[in-house]
Amino acid sequence: MIGLVMAGGKGTRMDLSEEKLLLEYKKPVIFHVIDVLENSGCFSKVIVATSPNSPKTKQVLEQKGIKTLDTLGKGYTNDLNSILQNIDEFTFVVSGDLPFLDEKIIRIMIEKFNPENVWTSFLVSKKFLNSLGLESKVLVKSGNITCAYTGISIIDAKKIKNLNPVKENYLILNDKRITFNLNTKQDYELLQRF
Repeated sequence: MIGLVMAGGKGTRMDLSEEKLLLEYKKPVIFHVIDVLENSGCFSKVIVATSPNSPKTKQVLEQKGIKTLDTLGKGYTNDLNSILQNIDEFTFVVSGDLPFLDEKIIRIMIEKFNPENVWTSFLVSKKFLNSLGLESKVLVKSGNITCAYTGISIIDAKKIKNLNPVKENYLILNDKRITFNLNTKQDYELLQRF
């Protein structure tokens, strides 16, 4: 399984001059995510997808010897699909802005997913999200539960070759380690309180 960190977003909701993934929480948040993936022992390699939207992030990563993969920066879905066309194994896709992600929760997610599914997205319930003082504008129903995406999916990339729609399976995992990501200044301010 490959670990793929998505790090090519514009971060426009942050309304900051600095690139979002270089914001500090003990260390730049992108390095936290990369280190956790590498230290989990679950991945044959870890790749970071950057774009023209994140030039400083790409530069800092390359200075540290971290392998990056260029995307066009045409949106998360387009960038991810272009990457998946060139991968032939299961891929653990994670947003680069999850400061509480750890090795244990990665192992739990890998144990819980069904390898028969082409695409598994991990969700948290809206109720759990709100209990942490967080909100999401993008919600989805899983059964009768209103949920939010975590930015983490496990994808069988060898079955995503023609860009035809595939069934997205959901797993709800109410855990702070995958719930808290940095989308707004308020999220970053809340992070500083932890």
